[in-house]
Amino acid sequence: MKNEVEKYICGIFNNKKQKVLAIYANADHIHIFFCYRNISISIPDLMKVVKVESTNFINEKKFLRSPFYWQEGYGAFSYSKSQKENVINYILNQKEHHQKRSFKDEYIGFLNKFEIDFKNEYIFDFLD
Repeated sequence: MKNEVEKYICGIFNNKKQKVLAIYANADHIHIFFCYRNISISIPDLMKVVKVESTNFINEKKFLRSPFYWQEGYGAFSYSKSQKENVINYILNQKEHHQKRSFKDEYIGFLNKFEIDFKNEYIFDFLD
């Protein structure tokens, strides 16, 4: 299932003329590192398409017993080109990474690292 979902989502990005550099689907979230090449579609609109189309795919394939849906929202972070390999390696090593650190800790760590102010009540639900 994981590989099929990742491949399908890469196809969505390709169809929107974006280039996926790394992808890793976890049980409760997904990391996608991509080169934002086609500025005729905004990142919010791109994420909306990815969520809708991947939800339909997952539900049509009946990968889960109950209907699948994404939570509202997403996190988007930019990186300098000099960090490209580090980000790719980080994403591809998610399995090992999440054995040591929860998604909640990771996400809040990103918000802090990028100095993004947030209120806990507006952070999406985590599966703890």
